[in-house]
Amino acid sequence: MRHLQLSLNKGQKLRLERALEQLESLSSKANSDASVTVADDIPVNYEDAILKGHGTAEMDGRVVATLCGVVERVNKLVYVRSLRARYKPEIGDIIIGRVLEVAPKRWRLEINFSQDAVLMLSSMNLPDGIQRRRTAVDELNMRSIFEENDVICAEVRGFQHDGALHLQARSQKYGKLKTGQLLTIPPYLVKKRKQHFHYLDQYGIDLILGCNGFIWVGEHVEVKDDMVEDVLEKSPEPQNAKPCNTPVDKPLEETRTPLATRQNICRAANAIRVLSTLGFTITVEIIMEIVDLSISSSVDIHEMLGAEFYVVVAENEAAQRSSSSRKR
Repeated sequence: MRHLQLSLNKGQKLRLERALEQLESLSSKANSDASVTVADDIPVNYEDAILKGHGTAEMDGRVVATLCGVVERVNKLVYVRSLRARYKPEIGDIIIGRVLEVAPKRWRLEINFSQDAVLMLSSMNLPDGIQRRRTAVDELNMRSIFEENDVICAEVRGFQHDGALHLQARSQKYGKLKTGQLLTIPPYLVKKRKQHFHYLDQYGIDLILGCNGFIWVGEHVEVKDDMVEDVLEKSPEPQNAKPCNTPVDKPLEETRTPLATRQNICRAANAIRVLSTLGFTITVEIIMEIVDLSISSSVDIHEMLGAEFYVVVAENEAAQRSSSSRKR
């Protein structure tokens, strides 16, 4: 946070430095036991036969840190998680990627990782929604599903024997993302949670926090429930009922996104840019706080990227953290 590239005047610079110093003092007190630097001692209980993991080493009978980061404990395993590091995929991570190439039976995606990811044709739902074997016709029609530069949401399936990172999109909530903005932030700012898909009802927009540092802010899209569709298909219906693939056969009319929705998308995207520049953890709660702060302060969308709003956000965060620490 010390290397912000902002054009601040003298008063704004003093206010921002004061707010950042207050935030650093509060975070150091709260994370004094969890955060470590190189050669810091890690308190362990040797009676439990602990396992020394990544970022740790034994020196003179002590367990010390070899990285700057946060101490994590999983059962008897103790390791140091580096904060400012590249994205490290884990099975089940929700990620957002951009299609680089349409290859035979697969798409190659850029996901902000050291190597590209692979989405197999067999690892995603077909447009008609029917579960069946993929044929040569499906392979020929791959470009009609995803093509180059398309933005896709998927889930990490795992590493295969060939060393490639494989993805899957076997749910209606995954797939192509349209009508929105794709933002790139450092992956360590995205906190992993059980839910990474968010619908901001009051703004009418969808928010997807990708674990790989790609964030999508776009127009809300209704997601059909596969279980409900299966029940409807199994239930007896009149013979003149429409088949489930009718919407696929008939092209949908493109509707223009309302102006209010586009403004909300831009406002939420600018809030994420401000938080990323200041180095704050990106969560849906704090994004909504910044959006509400800009609206209550009558700050226009383009003014959110001005120097004054950065200072206001830092001061507001410092005031909230200090008040919460006093309550404790």
